[in-house]
Amino acid sequence: MQNNTSKDPLHGITLQKIVEDLVSFYGFDTLGELINIKCFKDNPSVKSSLTFLRKTDWARKKVEEIYIRTLPKLSN
Repeated sequence: MQNNTSKDPLHGITLQKIVEDLVSFYGFDTLGELINIKCFKDNPSVKSSLTFLRKTDWARKKVEEIYIRTLPKLSN
């Protein structure tokens, strides 16, 4: 029998869910301090953040890294 569970903690999680979870946990102010990108600092919204992150690989990777580090706190 083959085990199909992915070892990737982001498997099956949308970028929108990642951003929404991080915003509800940290808020845009703290996210803007953790990741210095304009979409978190200047008139932030989930929609504008998603637009930017979908086009910008380095920023999306940083957001995903913070999400993975934050996951244990999110499940409490």
